[in-house]
Amino acid sequence: MATIEPSTERTILPGAPPYTVDDLLKFPDDGNRYELLNGSLLVSPASTPLHQRIISRIMHALMQAEPPHLETLTTVNLRITDKDYYIPDIVVVPLEVTDKVGLMFGPGDVLLAVEVGSPSTRMRDEGLKTLAYAQARVPIYWRVEPDEGPALYVHELDGDAYGPPAVYKAGSVAELSRPFPLAFDPAAFAA
Repeated sequence: MATIEPSTERTILPGAPPYTVDDLLKFPDDGNRYELLNGSLLVSPASTPLHQRIISRIMHALMQAEPPHLETLTTVNLRITDKDYYIPDIVVVPLEVTDKVGLMFGPGDVLLAVEVGSPSTRMRDEGLKTLAYAQARVPIYWRVEPDEGPALYVHELDGDAYGPPAVYKAGSVAELSRPFPLAFDPAAFAA
């Protein structure tokens, strides 16, 4: 079977930088993931099958352990400000918030944000998203790095910033208590 090469066509985006969340709502559905950092556009291509597998397995682990008043969701809209908007791979939110929210969650709604790294997003997830989620006061941020076996980096809010992350490498058991008790080996996410 021949591999089909990506299109070289350009997408013309409406509006002009700095972009707002309202501008994003006018963007075409072209397969890219559009996010905003202080009005600057962050663009990511569709995820790979391995990335999707890891997301699915993390979702499954979280959903099996979550208490009934919480809900695990994927690829939600997270509006921090008019110029700061992200689409975490996974979030855990209170069930009552899910029932009330329309198109976008606010930062106070999210108990856990999870990003699964890829070569194109590693620096963004490791640096920018860590700072952005801390500034938005998201209590817990997990960063999963597939290229490391995978490895799980757990960032917990300590005041206005995340403290140094707890790191769980493949082959070790991550025993976590927040946002609810959960134990797993990160290697299971990529197997």
